[in-house]
Amino acid sequence: MPTTMLAPSRPSGLPRPARAFMPVACALRRAAAWLVLALAAPVAAQAAPAAQAPTCAPPAWSRWDAFKQHYVQKDGRVLDASTPRQHSSSEGMSYGMFFALVADDRETFDRLWHWSVDNLAGGDISKHLPAWFWGLRDDGTWGVIDANSASDADLWFIYALLEAARVWHRPDYERDGKALLALVETREVAEFGGPGGFGAMLLPGADGFVQPNQWRANPSYLPMPVLRRLAQASPQGPWNKIADNTLRLIQQSSPRGYAADWVAYDVDKDGVGKFGPDPAKGAVGSYDAVRTYMWAGMTAVDDPLAKPMMQALGGLAQATAQNGVPPEKVDVHTGALSGTGPFGFSAALLPYLQASGQQELLESQLGRVRYAWYASLAPAQVARHQPPYYDYVLSMFGTAWLDGRYRFRRTGQIQLEWEKSCPHAVTR
Repeated sequence: MPTTMLAPSRPSGLPRPARAFMPVACALRRAAAWLVLALAAPVAAQAAPAAQAPTCAPPAWSRWDAFKQHYVQKDGRVLDASTPRQHSSSEGMSYGMFFALVADDRETFDRLWHWSVDNLAGGDISKHLPAWFWGLRDDGTWGVIDANSASDADLWFIYALLEAARVWHRPDYERDGKALLALVETREVAEFGGPGGFGAMLLPGADGFVQPNQWRANPSYLPMPVLRRLAQASPQGPWNKIADNTLRLIQQSSPRGYAADWVAYDVDKDGVGKFGPDPAKGAVGSYDAVRTYMWAGMTAVDDPLAKPMMQALGGLAQATAQNGVPPEKVDVHTGALSGTGPFGFSAALLPYLQASGQQELLESQLGRVRYAWYASLAPAQVARHQPPYYDYVLSMFGTAWLDGRYRFRRTGQIQLEWEKSCPHAVTR
């Protein structure tokens, strides 16, 4: 990733093209029809699940089976085929590992992690942060295209490893997770504003996000449950402070209740610091920011930051209620909306709507997700192109949480549905 201020390449995926959807005015009227059709539809691309433990089997999860079919290669690489680079990102690899944990799929988890270490971290996770972008290079060879890190993926790698170590009794995963955590604390955490300034915060990557009197951040890189789990693993580390500062960051950068994709903390000539538009990305809330609402809704209700975080992020739900579907983009300072968000945006909003008790809106967005997701997996569609990666992973996160396949405790530890059938597999 370039290290210049105005154009560091974007960790956590490439810009995603807008997609055409039904007119906004018709969305609510058709939501009920979507839901009925989706519920009646047969399960797509379902593979026979294999038992992951000798004495019990986790609940079937057809969407995970389809994820493996469409995205996971035999060597463990999560492929996003939507770009000419045929790329893999550290985001995709870490998300895949989290889903494998939720599915109790130990073999796939292990393959994804070993591919990540070997190909993104130079074979040694104790020395190298994972590169964020791997794929087809200009010279026709395959390998790392951008060696900069993406801290959101690094946090999800650590989280998946620590929780897999706990529930599957794998001390090697704990060793790797803590080794990566030490690198993150050394290279991806900074004091915004310097000593006596805003405080500890996660940088988006190791290089290119700090300039004189300016620090950049991505609010969607900061899931509260993940921060809580890292604080448990590193009691002397910065993670509880970062959690507190995440709420402050969002409150100060979301004046109309909309999260921004990127923000910048600038200190003026008088030494006064404040959050404002990112110098490269502006005041836009879109494909990155939509995850911020999802993480807020997933935060344990007894976390003291859960309620104020939800209160600070009411804009997208309000816009969705008014227009029937989430907007694709919003100016977080003026509140101006544009475009129609893809079905993954509706999926990302599901936990927020559930946590805020907006049941009618929840049902309409769930109907949209089920209908569009099923349509994206139709044989005629997948014969032409891979299902849309980002919509798919957002839908995996949102619907699996809504279905109770996983929840987050106040400590950040995961509570898994399969623990009910395999309680002996879990330690506390």
